Amino acid sequence: MKRKSLVISSLFLALVLTGCGSKKADNQNAVKDNNINVESKNDNTVDQKLDQLEYKSGDQAYIEINNNKANLKTTDWKYNHVVYADLDNMNRTSAGNIAYLEHRNLANGSLRSTQRVEPTAWHQKFVNGSAIINRGHEIAYSVSGGISLDGTYKPGLKSGDQNNIKNLFTQSAFSNQKVQTIYETKVRDALKEGKKVIYKVIPIFKGDNLMASGVHMQALSTDETLNFNVYLYNVQPGVQFDYATGRSKVDKSMNVPTPEGAPNFHSNNSYKNNHHYVRNYRHYNNYHPYHSYHHYR
Repeated sequence: MKRKSLVISSLFLALVLTGCGSKKADNQNAVKDNNINVESKNDNTVDQKLDQLEYKSGDQAYIEINNNKANLKTTDWKYNHVVYADLDNMNRTSAGNIAYLEHRNLANGSLRSTQRVEPTAWHQKFVNGSAIINRGHEIAYSVSGGISLDGTYKPGLKSGDQNNIKNLFTQSAFSNQKVQTIYETKVRDALKEGKKVIYKVIPIFKGDNLMASGVHMQALSTDETLNFNVYLYNVQPGVQFDYATGRSKVDKSMNVPTPEGAPNFHSNNSYKNNHHYVRNYRHYNNYHPYHSYHHYR
């Protein structure tokens, strides 16, 4: 009986180890040529696969999903509004938000106000004088002009989304400024051309982690000239994050290559006093030299 029990235990251990090995192999092979192919058109299935990914130093800061084609339908654009999902039971913006945008949503950057909301995992730190985290917007300020906190469009509201707890997550400064901005610019440019755009952004949290491992972004214009589907790793050069808490430590071995087309923003020295991050945004609407620095997005 003892021998039989030992055999069963050995077989069980072998199966567990084999399963773990397969999962690790799947994780390593999930990304090929900086692209993840997910046959399912269900975003939940895609996001479940994304939360298994782990960033390795030296990898690209983003990957394309489904050959960079959005899992959105042009026919879903009915009217101008944003669907802000409720926070989950851990106060995270894990459900993501989806926006149905048009030209009138281009916001006036000069109307930005100081941001005070602290999303989960907010533990600011400065490395070499620079902030390592930002309040990352799901639906960017610059493309949410006139959208109220309940998601409806109000003509009298000229600014974009601000201090909306349902639209913010703790994001690395690098991911926010050097990567996400590339894709937000694509959305903004499409709106400037008079296109109607469906824009969906979901921070990806692994398990009960308070800090997102990355952010899933996709957009589709109704004429399909704008079409992307990407996942951005929430990483910072020279820093390691504990995603369970958002705490961080300096790690000079963490190398994150700057993607092609990344903008060059300039921080404002008033950050440490105002507890928000600002950057140069010359392509905002109604740009004026006096307002050369604006809050990020």
